[in-house]
Amino acid sequence: MNNSNKEAYCRLRDAAEVKFTHSASMTSHLPADELLYELQVHQIELEMQNEALQLSQIEQQLSRDRYLELYEFSPVGYMTIGRGGMISEINLTATQLLGVERQKLLQQRFSKYVAPAEQDRWHRFFLNVMSLEEAEKQCFELQMIRADCSIFYAQLNCQRRESVDASLVLHLALTDISRIKQVESDLRIAAIAFESLDGIIITDAQDVILQVNQAFAESSGYQACELVGKTPSLFKSGRHDANFYRSMREIIHQDGIWRGELWDKRKNGEIYPKMMTISAVKGDQGQVTNYVGIYKDLTERKVAEEKISNLAFYDQLTSLPNRRLLLERLKLALASSARTEKYGAILFLDLDNFKMLNDTQGHDVGDLLLQAVAHRLESCVREGDTVARLGGDEFVLILEDLSHHILEAAAQTETVGKKYWMNSTCPISLPPMSIAARPV
Repeated sequence: MNNSNKEAYCRLRDAAEVKFTHSASMTSHLPADELLYELQVHQIELEMQNEALQLSQIEQQLSRDRYLELYEFSPVGYMTIGRGGMISEINLTATQLLGVERQKLLQQRFSKYVAPAEQDRWHRFFLNVMSLEEAEKQCFELQMIRADCSIFYAQLNCQRRESVDASLVLHLALTDISRIKQVESDLRIAAIAFESLDGIIITDAQDVILQVNQAFAESSGYQACELVGKTPSLFKSGRHDANFYRSMREIIHQDGIWRGELWDKRKNGEIYPKMMTISAVKGDQGQVTNYVGIYKDLTERKVAEEKISNLAFYDQLTSLPNRRLLLERLKLALASSARTEKYGAILFLDLDNFKMLNDTQGHDVGDLLLQAVAHRLESCVREGDTVARLGGDEFVLILEDLSHHILEAAAQTETVGKKYWMNSTCPISLPPMSIAARPV
């Protein structure tokens, strides 16, 4: 008997004697036979040992139950794989991850639940781990397949150990990381989308700028570091009043998104148009956490639209309205005259000997004459009147908003004609050998 056992026995003996002494009546105590005394003390020792053994068994059972509960219901799947790749132990979480009952998993090859595309990687990894000289923890990501043939990403944390019979086994912790992989994929896509050709700006709920992409920085003329911590009011062009921005906020608050055309100001002071989409980002409780703005710079588009409009409605040589726009203006003038009951007038003008000028001096000189006449006609009419070129040397003037009385309206029209006649007495600057034009 070693010293620790001797000490335990002595403590037990002393405790038994004390218990026996307290249980006996001190007043009626008589010298007893020594053997009887020893038997009684030994009996108490056995009873105490039995109680201690029962308590130990209860503690062991509780400890085993706690271990099983932690093992079976851990958020991580646990299993043990033998050297042949067979599953020898598996917890409840792992069976749920694989979607297979425990009894159907035991003594099955782990590779059966590895996605076909990952079979070779798994076999190489397994052979490598089992052949290592020193047992080291290994981490491995793998695509696995459930009983319903669905694929999920798993992270394997492996540790090689020796079992009770001295055979090598692989303890494996299995974690489903499909959601993490999806988030990583979404983040990669978002990162690429963030650096798209469209400008992107992100603010917090108080409109403080948190981040802008390169396209936004280049379009606005600011460096990203110059914008972080500022507010979008920095870009206000002055073309929109407070009601415009108030209406924008009300729509975002109500619908969560606003789309529209906006005029902003670059760092160099240039005012430019853009098509803006502002979305509210909300948290789990429905509160706004961020605003995300995405826009397209419309500068080139506006220029193109203006060019198309000019081509469609304006004469390219004189920049006067062409026949199409003249007809539109004439419809509006007639409608305005009917509404206000005021007279208007239409004047037709062409140039004498214009063909001779083109033939003798060339079309370049003829073009200069047409441009000079267009400029002179515009100087003779009021703002709101129309001077148009029908084609060739033909021009039309629409005078609007004249008098309610026809004679007064005729006098006003005559005044415009006299004004042009007086201006036409001044020579038009043309190259030598040109001829003068006179009004009709």
